Amino acid sequence: MNHETTGLGAVAGLAPLRVALPNGAAVVAKETRKTPAVAIHLAVRAGSICDPEGWPGATHLLSRVIDRGTTTRSADAIADDLDSRGISLTIAVTRHLFSLICTCLAEDFEPVLGLLGDIIMAPTVPDAELTIRKGEAITVLRQDEDNPAIRAVEGLMSLLYGSDHPYGRRAKGTIELVERLTRNHLTRLHATRFGPSELSAVVVGDIEARRAVDVAGSVFGSWQAPPPVPIALPPAPLATERRRVVVPMMNKAQSEIAYGFTTITRADPQYYAFWLMNNVLGQYALGGRLGDSIRERQGMAYHVSSTFDPNIVAGPLLIRAGVSRANVDRAIASIDEEVSALRREGITPKELAESRQYMIGSMPRALETNAGIAQFLQTAEFFGLGPDYDVRLPDLLKAVTLEQVHGVAQNYMDPDRATIVIAGPYSEGMGN
Repeated sequence: MNHETTGLGAVAGLAPLRVALPNGAAVVAKETRKTPAVAIHLAVRAGSICDPEGWPGATHLLSRVIDRGTTTRSADAIADDLDSRGISLTIAVTRHLFSLICTCLAEDFEPVLGLLGDIIMAPTVPDAELTIRKGEAITVLRQDEDNPAIRAVEGLMSLLYGSDHPYGRRAKGTIELVERLTRNHLTRLHATRFGPSELSAVVVGDIEARRAVDVAGSVFGSWQAPPPVPIALPPAPLATERRRVVVPMMNKAQSEIAYGFTTITRADPQYYAFWLMNNVLGQYALGGRLGDSIRERQGMAYHVSSTFDPNIVAGPLLIRAGVSRANVDRAIASIDEEVSALRREGITPKELAESRQYMIGSMPRALETNAGIAQFLQTAEFFGLGPDYDVRLPDLLKAVTLEQVHGVAQNYMDPDRATIVIAGPYSEGMGN
């Protein structure tokens, strides 16, 4: 886990240097000597929840064109600069974050951070580049509409949160809306939602932490923009009954099932009990209880697993399975059975011990690379978990009791309140 031991025998952990610049930007730096390289992870709190009213997909489209020209660099100049240094730049949008991520040689760190800063702070969104990227975004949307797995998950999120909730909207928008988005929409979005108060810059690698902070200060310190108006996020509605929707896609080879609940926020003290419970349900070994039952013993599923995604608003616990259309109803019945057993009996002492050991043991693997450390520190920064979170996390997991795990299962995992979406070659009554 990249831990160090102090002279007193205490575990120091990652112990990154964190500095808040006068304009509100946060810089988190960690020196490592793994390789002569530096991972850079820049995140702006301007994810898809910031889409303007009536324009879902605007932030996603901005992510596809933000690197295609700035006030001082053309699209070709940016591409040539990255290519000449062997850098692959990833630009990603989640509900809350707009991120630029790359790894460069330590000797290139200063000019590369300057380039990324220019992209974040001063994009011009040229019309010609926007036209190209809109075409690419529309192609992706058409592919999504033909993908049962995406249709099932998007349908489930819409049902869980409502199509007007930022968590329930399609993050990539619709073909019609993307076609109508203009340069003015995107530059206005950037001007109103991007600013130093929303930036977290994480730097990990073969560079002294103080120098990394100084370079980040020289790049971002002069950025001036007022803090954006906070976005009001409605609480996640709780389902009171079982809901089931079918999206017929009769030309497909298999059906995708999305089955889920709204759960808790990341700040909820029940988080660690929930995390361990989900690991037992659909993550551990070959897919937890779900994988053991539905795929291994019954041989029904091409894939089955569960994910737990708490956030600022109560996030979903999502169970996904891919099955033949003949097995849709059997698979859902088996999911119901596993969820009911979890709610009724909780997990066993052996499952708790093994999952806890697995999750604690997987931390060093997650922190083996500079990029892995940067991702961990960025998450800790976003949720305010503290610079010593990696040191505290094992004890937080060790403190979870069987009773706490059973409690979250009883409170949140009720098949009578499950929301289910089936997308694929299936219609109601086929499996009966």
